[in-house]
Amino acid sequence: MKKRVMFIASTGGHLAELLQLKSLFPKYETFLITEKTKSNLSLKEEYPHVSYLIYGTKDHPFIYPFKLFANCLKSLFFYFKDHPDYIVTTGAHTAGPMCCIGKIFGSKIIYIETFANIHSKTITGKLISHFADTVIVQWESMLKLYPKAKYKGWIY
Repeated sequence: MKKRVMFIASTGGHLAELLQLKSLFPKYETFLITEKTKSNLSLKEEYPHVSYLIYGTKDHPFIYPFKLFANCLKSLFFYFKDHPDYIVTTGAHTAGPMCCIGKIFGSKIIYIETFANIHSKTITGKLISHFADTVIVQWESMLKLYPKAKYKGWIY
């Protein structure tokens, strides 16, 4: 029986980075989750199991908490619908709630720190790295910030 793996990232660069791992998708029962934007709707044509969270950035501080709460509820629904053995993420804000839910209910969490950061941790990395089962960095210099991480090079 194939392992169930959820790949989750917010839209944009984090998702583009995560999709570099698509060669792994056929090896597992794969679930892809990202934010619902016009540019991401076509993902359903290429990948069989795609779910969408509400798009929202921290640029709108009044609305963001409501969207974050709604995404927490949606993440809970998606988690129990898909019940992954592993959750793999490159971040950012949309991945946090899912990783917390997954950790509570027994999924293994694999966090890949974004390629864009060479000398500092992302906010998501600061949070998730404390409980992730595996942290992977794409720059050797990041091992100073994540001493327990694994350096695996670039996923691009």
